[in-house]
Amino acid sequence: LSQARAGIISTVEVLKVMEAFVNEPNYTVWSDLSCNLGILSTLLSHTDFHEEIQVFVKDVFSPIGERLGWDPKPGEGHLDALLRGLVLGKLGKAGHKATLEEARRQFKDHVEGKHILSADLRSPVYGTVLKHGDSSTLDTMLKLHKQADMQEEKNRIERVLGAISQPELIQKVLTFALSEEVRPQDTVSVIGGVAGGSKQGRKAAWKFIRDNWEELYNRYQGGFLISRLIKV
Repeated sequence: LSQARAGIISTVEVLKVMEAFVNEPNYTVWSDLSCNLGILSTLLSHTDFHEEIQVFVKDVFSPIGERLGWDPKPGEGHLDALLRGLVLGKLGKAGHKATLEEARRQFKDHVEGKHILSADLRSPVYGTVLKHGDSSTLDTMLKLHKQADMQEEKNRIERVLGAISQPELIQKVLTFALSEEVRPQDTVSVIGGVAGGSKQGRKAAWKFIRDNWEELYNRYQGGFLISRLIKV
């Protein structure tokens, strides 16, 4: 990928190498693949190839997703749990049909209190249902945020709210970021989630920062959060 970014080789060569990792069992390798595919997906979101890269993601991640399944297996280690969350999140975001259907089922059971999601699966499930959700999905998520006793759960929800894709709902999330519901130090995570969620989200987040620059600057002054905000 470094060579492709430097213009020495074609990005097609990178994708061919990635295809060779379908039987890879290691979390660290998949994490790297996921990050690199995320970079390519972001670049391609401005082209006609965006849907094709989503198909590629589904092709590469489906075999490991099927092997891992949704439920922990006896003798699994911590990295296996992390890998399951990573893979299901990637497949869900790309619109993998079976993953999306199961995520919606598990989310419904979680909200109704029938079966509470494990901590490892909450972010991928939340992100998947939001990415392919509507206003009622967002309202449910904001309700979960309000009801959450632990700050860890609030932060988890804040980080994935930007996955929502409809323009009016993106604006609702950005407004929420500056509300009293969100701690000032966590506002950046919400806006960053919107910026990283979609092409529409990036444009909306950048406009939101410019429109609210005075308030944001006064809030963070010259601290590290303002530089982090600009970076995301």
